[in-house]
Amino acid sequence: MHPAPEPLASLVARALAEDVGSGDVTTLATVPAAQRGLGVFLVKSACVLAGSAVATEVFQQLEPDARVVWHRRDGQSLEPGTVVAEVQASARTLLIGERTALNLLQRLSGIATLTRAYVTAAAGRITVLDTRKTTPGLRMLEKQAVLAGGAVNHRVGLHDAVLIKDNHVRLAGGVAAAVQACRAAQPSMFVEVEVQTLDEVDEALRVAPDRILLDNMTTPMITTAVARVAGRIPLELSGGVTLARMPELAATGAQYVSVGALTHSAPAADISFEITPVPAA
Repeated sequence: MHPAPEPLASLVARALAEDVGSGDVTTLATVPAAQRGLGVFLVKSACVLAGSAVATEVFQQLEPDARVVWHRRDGQSLEPGTVVAEVQASARTLLIGERTALNLLQRLSGIATLTRAYVTAAAGRITVLDTRKTTPGLRMLEKQAVLAGGAVNHRVGLHDAVLIKDNHVRLAGGVAAAVQACRAAQPSMFVEVEVQTLDEVDEALRVAPDRILLDNMTTPMITTAVARVAGRIPLELSGGVTLARMPELAATGAQYVSVGALTHSAPAADISFEITPVPAA
């Protein structure tokens, strides 16, 4: 689930173009072109690191010879006061790239941090999955951040697996009809179907999808569904999943839980970028 170099480069190029436009008028006016600098990424609140590669790409697009040294790896838990990386480059490069690099690093580390909290609450009893509820254009980076937090990626997009949702079910004429139609159209693909009632669980069992997603069910309903399925088909839980509810969901016997909040509601990690001048050699 790692973006290839060209997509990563183009993503960073677009982000820089959005911020820099025709030029950083403040930096160009106040900082001499020959001035060198040292930039330090400093963690200010406990977090899990993610996004080091894309932050590096920001500075190296601005200055190919920029030297970026990471002292911690993606996936590592960090305490406040930790220096995670140092960047040696033109002071102009550091100032121009600072906000873009921080926006990406803070966003992705926030996702990894929240993901780690959910994985910890699951305590190894249920596998935590992400969703497609990602920032447009940043999906692959955000899914990498989920991996750094210790969870597992669900499908990447609409193209790589069948996930029959409630609207598909209504338009297709029922759970069984939707599963059968997808099996006929894509016989080699993984097929998952969302159900919202115990009757739909029974209907899904008759056509044997690869996975059944129990959507917005109460914990007693989930427990009943687990008993009915009896291990024949893996079950995924979705909807109404909160960190506080994770222990009870993990105890139901379902195999997976998908959590949109990992990517759509993660608060940014608190990381700063401190720049000091470096005297000319």
